[in-house]
Amino acid sequence: MAVKKSNLVQYHGVGRRKKSVARVFLRPGTGKIEVNGKTLEQYVPSSILQQVVKSPLELTNTLDQFDVLINVTGGGFTGQAGAMRHGITRALMEASEDYRPVLKAAGFVTRDPRAKERKKYGLKAARRRPQYSKR
Repeated sequence: MAVKKSNLVQYHGVGRRKKSVARVFLRPGTGKIEVNGKTLEQYVPSSILQQVVKSPLELTNTLDQFDVLINVTGGGFTGQAGAMRHGITRALMEASEDYRPVLKAAGFVTRDPRAKERKKYGLKAARRRPQYSKR
């Protein structure tokens, strides 16, 4: 949903991965990425995860066209990075439908359904069985 207040245009997308939820706002700007009030480099110290977050913008050549504001909660670093990527992808598709085929081909549009498997009764973990004792 594109929100327009006076002359401010803003695109919104929600991304999810594992237990993480990221609310992403794209505004026309210079390419600044802010996560929970910090810069991306401060919030995500790993350069690989920074590339994951920036990948939809790099793929669509819009890295210096939008300022990105992200509010992310839940999960760990990897889940949050995946949720941010998914949210940025959804916001970009709202900005322009021309980006959709490129993002779809890269596999960014589909939410990653993998999550932690629940623990089953009689087992020590999801699949780990108690040690067998012959005697």
